[in-house]
Amino acid sequence: MTVKAVITDWGGVLTPPLDETIAAWLAADRIDAERYRVVMRGWVRQAYDGAGTNPIHGLEDGSLPTGEFERLLAAELLTVEGGPVAAAGLLTRMFGAFAPVEPMYAALRAVRAAGARTALLSNSWGNVYPRDLFAGVFDEVVISCEVGLRKPDERIFRHTLDLLGSQAAECVFIDDIDHNVRAAEALGLHGVHHTSADSTIAELRGLDLLSCETD
Repeated sequence: MTVKAVITDWGGVLTPPLDETIAAWLAADRIDAERYRVVMRGWVRQAYDGAGTNPIHGLEDGSLPTGEFERLLAAELLTVEGGPVAAAGLLTRMFGAFAPVEPMYAALRAVRAAGARTALLSNSWGNVYPRDLFAGVFDEVVISCEVGLRKPDERIFRHTLDLLGSQAAECVFIDDIDHNVRAAEALGLHGVHHTSADSTIAELRGLDLLSCETD
């Protein structure tokens, strides 16, 4: 295939894995981890099964204010001592361990320098994005809550393709959530399920988007 554009997720791709980030937050806030996992499994399943809406769906598409999401989630959680979890600032604390994965940023800069267009496509959880790092990396930035759409809705993929001026068959899509990758593939994009920087960079090399010398 001839690739003219690369679209990538942010959290879990350009940052450390979500599981690691969440584990650090649970430990720091002394939150009952099993209770969190039970609540989140149910919410995530509802958010991706296509039936109705739930707090995750609302947070990501911008229809549910961040503060209300924090209140709803905190109400479902307990500390390991059985006490309440503070709602204010919950999402900031949850993602406090996010840091840039420089090999992925370097790979995207190299892809763009070689002539491909690039876009960020992220489902926001009230995140404060490091937009200062995006200059020279992305031609377009699409944040779910800013456009009122969320992955895996095909409309947000089509919106991103329109911004890039590219056809689906000309694009690679990178995401750490397999459901989103499969949604992109259903539209004709080449999907890359991100599990590590090394594996994703290897796939980009296999598509002739990176030279073998690119770290």
